[in-house]
Amino acid sequence: MPIPVLKRTETTTPQSPVPPQRVHWGRTYVSVTGKNGEGEEIPLTDFTNTLWPGIIMLPGSTGLDEPPFELHSDDSPNLDGGIFRDARAVAREVMIPVYLHGIDRPTIKRMKSRLRSSLNPKKGFCILKFIEGDGVPRLLRCYYKGGMEGNESQDESGFTWAKYGLQFTAYEPYFYSDDVQAAQWVFGDTEAFFSTTLPLYPFRLSAGHLAGDKVDIFNPGDVEAWPRWELHGPIKAFDFEGPEGHSFGIAAPTDGSDVVPAGRVLTVDTRPGHKTIRDDLGANYWPLLKPQPELWSIPDGDSESSVSITPGSPRATVRLTFQPRYEGY
Repeated sequence: MPIPVLKRTETTTPQSPVPPQRVHWGRTYVSVTGKNGEGEEIPLTDFTNTLWPGIIMLPGSTGLDEPPFELHSDDSPNLDGGIFRDARAVAREVMIPVYLHGIDRPTIKRMKSRLRSSLNPKKGFCILKFIEGDGVPRLLRCYYKGGMEGNESQDESGFTWAKYGLQFTAYEPYFYSDDVQAAQWVFGDTEAFFSTTLPLYPFRLSAGHLAGDKVDIFNPGDVEAWPRWELHGPIKAFDFEGPEGHSFGIAAPTDGSDVVPAGRVLTVDTRPGHKTIRDDLGANYWPLLKPQPELWSIPDGDSESSVSITPGSPRATVRLTFQPRYEGY
């Protein structure tokens, strides 16, 4: 039988792989600040604090990456195993070993006293701050639990030094960024719906009735974030619908008045433990909400929401802010 002739394909010499280049990365900075985050910031990784000669973080910290989870499931008497239903992150337990070193006995005693006073949970929560080489802080709010009870054994303390394993409980298990994401809608200028000369963020929208308009929101965090809405009057009615269809809002009064009068600022705080809708004078707007309101969160990544605003007159403003949350530092 004839032998088929195949077209010869040109071969190219494979290129050698390019090895990755090392990136210069500074040391991680760690500090603790007690008394509801308003006390003295005590660095644990350098000697810039006033507690000289120093408090140094030792190797062996635990609980600083993925938070623990609680799994919920259903069991069936006729089937093996179970059926997964849900999961939620629970309180995070953190342990940070530290070494205290003084030049004499009075120094170490003062150092212990100031550290104990700063961490005392009766005086408020602590803020653990972590700053990597990129300079972006990650903050964990937690309460001191134990570890400074003291151990006078030969390996744990001396005349001018001591070692502790500081134990904290973070009931909010996620790290926060100190960077607040923000977007703003302004009503009242006779301009294009979207500005052609200014950046997209923060949003700047023209006056009128923004009815169910879709807006894109980006959450750079690892998990959902809880927003705060600030509505600067005059606004006759508003409605906010989240990416999953949850919504809340207040309908226009039948007498034609403004829901948020001119000069007033209505704040909708959706954060767990807050969940308030009050103006700058303290008036509670919760009874005015439409039936079955749900103060929704912003999922991580890109999402699309719906904003419906009816301004009472020019210069009404709506501002959205939120803090991203992260699973680790």
